[in-house]
Amino acid sequence: MALQFDLVVVGSGPGGYVAAIRASQLGLKVGVIERESLGGICLNWGCIPTKALLKSAQVFEYFHHAADYGLSAEGVGFDFAKVVQRSRGVADGMSKGINFLFKKNKIETVMGVGKLLAPGKVEVTKADGTKEMVEAKSIILATGTRARQLPNLPIDDVKIIGYRKAMTLEQMPKRMVVVGSGAIGVEFAYFYRTMGAEVTIVEFMPRIVPVEDEEISRQMEKSYKKIGINILTNAEVTKVDTSGPGCVVTVKMAKGEQQIDCDIVLSAVGIQPNLENIGLEELGINVERGRVVVDDFYQTNVPGIYAIGDIVPGPALAHVASAEGIICVEKIAGHHPEPLNYQNIPGCTYASPEIASVGYTEAEAKAKGYDILVGKFPFSASGKASAAGAKDGFVKVIFDKKYGEWLGAHMIGANVTELIAEVVVARKLETTGHEIIKSVHPHPTMSEAIMEAAAAAYGEVIHL
Repeated sequence: MALQFDLVVVGSGPGGYVAAIRASQLGLKVGVIERESLGGICLNWGCIPTKALLKSAQVFEYFHHAADYGLSAEGVGFDFAKVVQRSRGVADGMSKGINFLFKKNKIETVMGVGKLLAPGKVEVTKADGTKEMVEAKSIILATGTRARQLPNLPIDDVKIIGYRKAMTLEQMPKRMVVVGSGAIGVEFAYFYRTMGAEVTIVEFMPRIVPVEDEEISRQMEKSYKKIGINILTNAEVTKVDTSGPGCVVTVKMAKGEQQIDCDIVLSAVGIQPNLENIGLEELGINVERGRVVVDDFYQTNVPGIYAIGDIVPGPALAHVASAEGIICVEKIAGHHPEPLNYQNIPGCTYASPEIASVGYTEAEAKAKGYDILVGKFPFSASGKASAAGAKDGFVKVIFDKKYGEWLGAHMIGANVTELIAEVVVARKLETTGHEIIKSVHPHPTMSEAIMEAAAAAYGEVIHL
């Protein structure tokens, strides 16, 4: 006898579990199929546990700069196993929180690997090999992604590791090479460098954090070099020799090849959607460029089957998956949600300094043909940043000169990931530059830098 639901969600990451809870709120009987742990990669192996590791590194860094605040801290050290243990404990607590929310919302969890058999039918293979049939009027695929592997950088989780292993190493490496400088790469580079490792970042593109505004990349490189991270751009790892006690990494650059000795290589070259063996081919569900093709409300070409999160086009971010899940189930429940505006999605990197951005970069705005106004405000001119000892970085804003439309904002510095939401909301409300300037910001705060940057764009800045 098959389990019967109104909606079945395959995967319980930030797309899947949020979709399930919202669907339950709307009166649907919901089942969730999960092969590992509730919360998916984000809660268990991504967003949450990495932030716990980064906090440990940040506190350790505070101790080493105690003298800057008129304090003394002697004999400061760390227990690497306990740092990792704390991170895993935070992740475990969050996963248990999802379990509580599922029980509260009467959502049934079916543990196992789900595969589409037909519209309305999912076969679940359990850990012991037994199978169970699950049926529902609507099915949402939210199977997420895994670490991408390069042919010349095969992950063995011993010497060449992915992000999962980077969170649970048994001992602290002395030397590490990080391949790739997206959010995952630069966050781990900061963590391991701050904890004492020699770190080299190898980036194929001309600059680190290459999706960010060029000035943000330059500032990040400057900040990282200041703490002793070695950065190689326009560089490619062609070979890793793991035959000895450590690794010998061969890096190809314009000026020739360079070899780097290290203990561990972290491959942080991106992610790959989990599309295999979930029944897409059998049902003829359209896939293009490695992503499931969906409409504005996430229905595939097969009626009743939907897809959200990292397996569909768009930014592979937890908050995007959650937003897509809510829109998707509201449409399924007969509501009339607005399609998601992918031009107003914030991106955050939680290293130190943090990076936060939304909208067009300066180069993108110019390429789109806008006549722009650009304003910058450095944290070195911020009273709160000076008091906090966090003067590195700046806020940069971009407005359309003709209408005052807020085209983009790019920030680097302490806690900027907490500031970016102001810009997201303002852009959603079609706020102009002058409206930001005239909105009184509290003093002293880091958030004043947004108002000051807007004022700088219009030649009205006070504190520069």
